[in-house]
Amino acid sequence: MGCILGSLACCCGSAACSLCCVCCPSCKNSTSTRIVYAVIMILGTITGLILLIPGLRTGLDKVPGLCSPTFFSGALVKCDQIVGYAAVYRVCFAMAAFFFLLMVLMLCVTSSKDPRAKIQNGFWFFKILILIGIFVGALFIPGGAQPPGTVTFEEVFKWVGMIGGFLFILIQLILIIDFAHSWNESWIGHYEENEHKCWYIGLLFFTVFFYLLSLTGIVLFFVFYTTADGCVEHKFFISFNLILCVIISVVAILPKIQEAQPKSGLLQASIITLYVTYLTWSAMTNNPNKACNPSLAQILDPSANTTVTTAAPGTDIHGVVDGESIIALVVFLVLVIYSSIRTSAASQVGKLTMNESAHLKDSGSDSSGGNSKNDDDEEKGQKVHDDEEDSVAYSYSFFHFMFMLGSLYVMMTLTNWYSPSSSLKTLSANAPSMWIKISSSWVCILLYLWTLVGPLLMPNREFS
Repeated sequence: MGCILGSLACCCGSAACSLCCVCCPSCKNSTSTRIVYAVIMILGTITGLILLIPGLRTGLDKVPGLCSPTFFSGALVKCDQIVGYAAVYRVCFAMAAFFFLLMVLMLCVTSSKDPRAKIQNGFWFFKILILIGIFVGALFIPGGAQPPGTVTFEEVFKWVGMIGGFLFILIQLILIIDFAHSWNESWIGHYEENEHKCWYIGLLFFTVFFYLLSLTGIVLFFVFYTTADGCVEHKFFISFNLILCVIISVVAILPKIQEAQPKSGLLQASIITLYVTYLTWSAMTNNPNKACNPSLAQILDPSANTTVTTAAPGTDIHGVVDGESIIALVVFLVLVIYSSIRTSAASQVGKLTMNESAHLKDSGSDSSGGNSKNDDDEEKGQKVHDDEEDSVAYSYSFFHFMFMLGSLYVMMTLTNWYSPSSSLKTLSANAPSMWIKISSSWVCILLYLWTLVGPLLMPNREFS
């Protein structure tokens, strides 16, 4: 009971996520804080999924006075805006606004001695109340069916979501590249320590496996997402991205590249190829031309194909959450957790979120052996210690900026990048989202190519 009361006190105060009890494992304050924000993001995503459950709107109608007026009072809320895609937009708007406020508030915070750092690392109860308050307020934003010519909240925020989703896809690429480099360095390091060839065999196996997955995907794209006399855009997308992936794979193993970056190899190129293959598929699933964009049910059962060539507005062409969205959410959640745990300043995640002082601190902290305050905390059972007294371990503002973009990406993913509506039966694919996704795949390839050739073109600049 004392542990529970202490936990509640910590949630309302400025303490980090240690919860004042010995039940939690020992970790740094900066790491525990990022994990809590990641949990908030995951809970928001789960909330959005719950609001997409078919039949939820009908169930709410059964609650007296909630959706329909009674003899004593009018309807409590407009239920069309708390279910379906319209509700997802409001949930993600609340998360994006929440992280935007924190991003602005945490500008130029350099250490935990700044009073604003206490807001970053604590006061979770009040921050969650603010997030819930923003969501409740968003429910009252006019939307849904409006008179002709009226611009709705969903239509405006859809474009904000597309831009934010595009930017977050690029951040995902940086996280994926960092993961690939970390994986490659870790297994090569194990081989150098014990000289077991199984580590090299493992790298070779996964490299071949990722390339085979990509090749299989490309063949399936030509089979199911193109036709003999049509789908010209899809044929171009698949062929062009295939050529680009071959180019980056060849460049990655060129002698000059290997000399400048000895740890660069085909494992990283194979992972990028698989990610670009996924982005190509994701783009094609947003093509309004239904003849070039079959649903999973139509792929598994060809007899379900129809003769309609273009999805008319208001047509449910993929159901609530399709296979592409599920894969996107899984990748998103894994990378969010990875970015929260990954703390090394030598990593791409570290370079993405840390400031210069944090890099200097990271390089010298390992040899310091800790301080007496942290030792005292361990003796008293404190499991989360402050590692940001001298400088922050990551840029608070950029961290929240990344999560704000992540909220917009979740919104577009849960709504399949479709034009939104409060009803799950009135969805329509749109060409702009298709071009945004395919463009992001090209930008991703260019970014990875720059990481390979950059050290050669600018030898005096630090790329390690």
